[in-house]
Amino acid sequence: MQAPPLAALAGGAWASHRPAILAAPAGLRRPRRCALRLPAWRAAGGGRAPRLPVKGAVLASDTGADEEVAGPSPLLDVRSEQEFVLRVRKEVERGKLRPDVADNFENLYCNYKNAVLQNGDPNAYQIMLSNMMDLFDRVLLDAENPFTFQPYHKAIREPFDYYTFGQNYIRPLVDFRNSYVGNISVFSDMEKQLRQGHNVVLMSNHQTEADPAVIALSLERSNPWISENIVYVAGDRVLTDPLCKPFSMGRNLLCVYSKKHMNDFPELIEMKRRANTRSLKEMALLLRGGSHIIWIAPSGGRDRPDPLTGEWHPAPFDASAVDNMRRLLEHSGVPGHIYPLSLLCYEIMPPPQQIEKEIGEQRVISFHGVGLSVAEEIKYGDVTAQSQNADEARGNFSEALYSSVVDQYNVLKSAIFRDRGAVSSNPAISLSQPWR
Repeated sequence: MQAPPLAALAGGAWASHRPAILAAPAGLRRPRRCALRLPAWRAAGGGRAPRLPVKGAVLASDTGADEEVAGPSPLLDVRSEQEFVLRVRKEVERGKLRPDVADNFENLYCNYKNAVLQNGDPNAYQIMLSNMMDLFDRVLLDAENPFTFQPYHKAIREPFDYYTFGQNYIRPLVDFRNSYVGNISVFSDMEKQLRQGHNVVLMSNHQTEADPAVIALSLERSNPWISENIVYVAGDRVLTDPLCKPFSMGRNLLCVYSKKHMNDFPELIEMKRRANTRSLKEMALLLRGGSHIIWIAPSGGRDRPDPLTGEWHPAPFDASAVDNMRRLLEHSGVPGHIYPLSLLCYEIMPPPQQIEKEIGEQRVISFHGVGLSVAEEIKYGDVTAQSQNADEARGNFSEALYSSVVDQYNVLKSAIFRDRGAVSSNPAISLSQPWR
C-alpha cells in the first residue's frame, strides 16, 4: 500500500492562501544542479558571506508581553521560481535581509528542492516552491520584527499556523513507505496517563533540527494529541538561527542554553545561567499542573557519526541531566512516567560533522525513511534497587534508559537501512506504519 499523497496529507493548507503556481519548467524538474543563483548575495571580494555569531540572542522578553506574529505575505503574487528569485534578491538589495542569511537561504533552497523532487509525488515541484515561499515569508517577517521566545513558548497557531507550516515543510522529505514506528500501542498508554492528569517524560536521542516534525508526522494519524502537545526542551540555537526560528515558533518549547555552548562567549555565561534557571522554574510549574508530555535529549545535543567508521549511533546520556529531570518529575506532586524514545532520521537533515560555534549552519537535506520507537516505562526504583549509593543509582538509571534507546535504534536501523522492514521487529519492539 502506498503512503498517502503529500497534497492530501497537507490538507490543502499549503496552497490555501496562494494563487495557483505554474508547473515546473521542463529544465527545472530534475536539475543536475540548483538553478537558484544570486550573485548579489555574495560578500565583497567573492565567496560566501560570513556567518555571524549571535552573541546577544535573547530567549526571554524583558517585558513578558506576548508578541503578535502576523503580516501580509510579500510573495502572494509570485507564480514561478524565477519570480521568487527576483523577489528574494530585491529584499536583499532593499536591506531587509542580511547577505549571510540570504546566502544560507540559497543553499537551503537548492538542497530542499533537490530532495523534494526525489519523492515521486506529481505535485512535488509545486509543494516545494510553495513551502520555500512560506519559509521566506516567515524569515523576512522575523528580520523586520524579530520574535523573542519566552522561557516557555507555546506553539503559535494563529493568525499564521506555524505548526502546520512546519509539518508541511518536512512532510515531503519523509519516505513513508520506508518509515516505521516502534511500539505504537505505548503511545496510546501515554495518552491514557495524560488524560488522568499524569505527566510523561520522553528521554530521547536527538538527530536533526527536524526531530519535532518527524515525531509529529509519525504520530499524526494515530496519536494527534501527542503530535501537537509535546513540549520540547530546546537549545538556544534553534531559537536564534534565522532559518530555524519559524519552525521553532510552531512547537511548544522550554528554552534553554545548551551546556555544549555555555562557554562560547564568556561574557554571556552568567546571563545564560539565569535564563536556564527561569526555564527550570517554568518546567516545574508545568509539571505541577499535570497532563504534560515533555521531550528531552539528555545527551545535550545532536548525534554525530563516529569519526573513524562514519556510523551513526545515539550520543551517550548525561546522567546528571537525566537525574535533574527525574527529580523535577518526582517533586511535582503529580504522578509521572519516564519512557525511553529512539529517533532515526539523520539522513533527512544531518548536523555538521563538528559542533559549530557560529549560528547559521549549512543544511544538507535528503528524501529518506525515518524511524521512531518508544519502549515501556522504566521506573527508577526498579532499576536502582541494588545500587550502593546515590551516584551509582543515577548512573544505573541513565544507563538503563540509554541502553533501551540504543536497542530500539538498532531495530529501526535494520528496518530502514537494511531493507528488512517490519521483519526487524522483536519481542520487545514491534514495528508498524500507523499511517497506512
